[in-house]
Amino acid sequence: MVSKPEITSAWLNPFRNILQIEEDHGFDNRAVVGGLDKFLERWAPDMALELESLHGADSLFHPAYSSMSPEGRREWASAWRDLVPSLGMTPGPASTSGKSTAAAEQTTNGTSAAVKPAASQPSPQGPPGKTPQTPPGGLTVDVPVDRLRGVDTKLSAKLKRLDVTTVRDLLYLFPRRHLEYANIAKISQLIPGLACTVVGTVWEAHPVSKGFKGKRKDTEAVISDDTGNLKVVWFGQGYLARTLKPGTRIAISGKVDVYMGQLSLESPDYDLLDSALEPINTGRLVPVYPLTEGLTGRNLRRLAAQALQLWLGGVEELLPQDVVSRIGLMPLQKAVHLAHYPDDQAAWDGARTRLAFDELFTLQLAGLSRARLRRQDVVGVPIEVEDRVLEGFFASLPFSLTEAQRRCVSDIMEDLARGSPPMNRLLQGEVGSGKTVVALAALLATAAAGHQGAIMVPTEVLAEQHFQTVSRLLSALDRPVEEDYLFTVYLESLGKPVSVGLLTGSTRPAWKRELTKMAAAGALDLLIGTHALIQSGVSLPRLAMAVADEQHRFGVLQRGALRDRGDQIPHILIMSATPIPRTLSLTLYGDLDISTIDELPEGRQQVATRWLPPERRPAAYGFLRKEVQAGRQAFVICPLVEESELIESRAATEEHRRLSQEVFPDLNVGLLHGRMSAKEKDRVMRQFRDGEVDILVSTAVVEVGIDVANATVMLIEGADRFGLAQLHQFRGRVGRGQHKSYCLLLSNSPSEVAKERLSALENIHNGFQLAEADLELRGPGDFFGTRQSGMPNLRMAKLSDRELLETARREATRMMEEDPELKAPEHALLAAQVARLLDLVSAETS
Repeated sequence: MVSKPEITSAWLNPFRNILQIEEDHGFDNRAVVGGLDKFLERWAPDMALELESLHGADSLFHPAYSSMSPEGRREWASAWRDLVPSLGMTPGPASTSGKSTAAAEQTTNGTSAAVKPAASQPSPQGPPGKTPQTPPGGLTVDVPVDRLRGVDTKLSAKLKRLDVTTVRDLLYLFPRRHLEYANIAKISQLIPGLACTVVGTVWEAHPVSKGFKGKRKDTEAVISDDTGNLKVVWFGQGYLARTLKPGTRIAISGKVDVYMGQLSLESPDYDLLDSALEPINTGRLVPVYPLTEGLTGRNLRRLAAQALQLWLGGVEELLPQDVVSRIGLMPLQKAVHLAHYPDDQAAWDGARTRLAFDELFTLQLAGLSRARLRRQDVVGVPIEVEDRVLEGFFASLPFSLTEAQRRCVSDIMEDLARGSPPMNRLLQGEVGSGKTVVALAALLATAAAGHQGAIMVPTEVLAEQHFQTVSRLLSALDRPVEEDYLFTVYLESLGKPVSVGLLTGSTRPAWKRELTKMAAAGALDLLIGTHALIQSGVSLPRLAMAVADEQHRFGVLQRGALRDRGDQIPHILIMSATPIPRTLSLTLYGDLDISTIDELPEGRQQVATRWLPPERRPAAYGFLRKEVQAGRQAFVICPLVEESELIESRAATEEHRRLSQEVFPDLNVGLLHGRMSAKEKDRVMRQFRDGEVDILVSTAVVEVGIDVANATVMLIEGADRFGLAQLHQFRGRVGRGQHKSYCLLLSNSPSEVAKERLSALENIHNGFQLAEADLELRGPGDFFGTRQSGMPNLRMAKLSDRELLETARREATRMMEEDPELKAPEHALLAAQVARLLDLVSAETS
């Protein structure tokens, strides 16, 4: 191999500075007046003479820099730096503005040594070797990602959209999957439809113009090996023709196609083999990363490989060695490396297990830590429960409580009677299971003891529904008096009245002033409302119990603000209608006690559920029309295309237009989506509730906050895109009145697995059974349809990893018992990680 000469000529420093400026400004060809080609014209003879011994140097003088795309220029600059490593050297670390600055630090013997940034290191294109390098200049992996060579301001902004702002973030941006490119095949052995890697020589390559007026520039090439030739085309990458010179050794990977009777590869991944760099795009398990607009998989692989090569050594072992040994986990650095570039499936499985354990273990520590802090030196309000108050209330109800309801009431009453630490309990149960009556029993007990209570819900319509439900449940007691925003009833067992108020953004000013005044004076026993409850000016000095309904719509800080309304620390009851499996509850609510209503009251009807193939859509519309003509109402749910309210709203808006203009032009079709203001949402939901809208087209926002007894049809488009638990939630929006109700599941092209899932929904009506099945099939991110508020982003863990989660819980409990504040030196990194996680959850849920 020919050694690369040391370059000292006059062109080196100017060329290096030009490349740096171009990189910092997105390769816009403005570093040189008249363009970079002017510089090359002046210096090309000197450069060529000095580099003539280097293979590949010749080809770098020929392409016109001005004719390349920014991506082509980036690759061209990268090729120059690979050829002449000193072009990557700068006098000191680059500042965020792109200007080089001198920097130094004291070495252990007191002398000064230059601190070299990542950009000054050799340019890696392959995965790291067995010994990861320590980060340069004593830096840590938490430095900004622009320390990596080739990352300018524009690229940093793109990476930020992937939640990558530091080098650590990039190292932990694990592939979504890997391409099976390890199969190396001769051209004569290629089979259409199979993915493989071909190693050959470029016979010819040339740009071609395609598309409207020839605006799209493709590269067509012929690759050959000793068994034949293969046509290859790269769409929209005309600049490649200048790089793929005849005789260039290349590896290409992709799925083989047949075009006009000939085998071909279309836009395959590729690596040029005329260098000592290890391939990262071909011939192995190749990582596929999540992407964003303007960022290619090839570019992200290059950056991730660079981070692995130069910075992986800075990833410190998080777990104490005794934990690693006891569970049999691989070392952290090795796991991070193999997660990106595994040797085989077994290596990836081992890496995932280690990284998944870290995530679950940290979550468990965070939950246990939060629970410890909640119980530590916190004095609550002991509430003496009057049995006669509860029995009098239960006797007044037109129905009997289920055993599950009574069990949950008993759990809550024990918490209230204990006083300290204050109750922090999750009450979960399906839609219609009777959570409100359980919560109301506890609130009545609180009022009977001379304290105040509050219920906070996410929407005005849901607040109004709670107010109406509470008023209805109390109406059988003595002397009920109901006004627009205030309901009063006499409790004979107490010998005094109990008052219930409704406070939302739409409450009339006069009533708002009156309710606020009553609450502050302690004359209001129970206040029901939205975020208006935690606005300045609202005071509940004797607040002893706070209920948050549909809690995953609230953040921990909002619940904290509700807690701060009073002069004492109240008991907290969180209600959720989403059945949550044990594994998920351990992770999401590790700091809460949990009560479950796992049975429905007698008489609750089952909603007939049918999955229909696409060709039955007209029949579904006909059935829906028939129900509306009979005086009923219907929902039409649009699919969750991806986690984006903007895309959701577009889909819903288009479906609303189609249905209202083409399918049901004679009916009143309403629209509800997440991009609407809270006031608009509440207006539409009121119209639907009051019967002014026949059909409501909605996105997943309808999952919570609307209860219309007259609605009998739930038609769900793209049903295979939702989780079973969320489909069950949608289904729970109908069947709430006396009329027979139906849930119709439509899907254009469901997979076989999706068909099985939708069929299961037809037969299983128990939400907890569905939730367990759903968690086995889908990750927690899909469990709630969109990402759970306060749910950390689990990159590797699956909450169906029951054994691993139980192990993490056991190990976390052991550690907290031995070192509850994580103050031991060997726990320092874990303590910092737990603190970061708690800060993240607080920030995301505020």
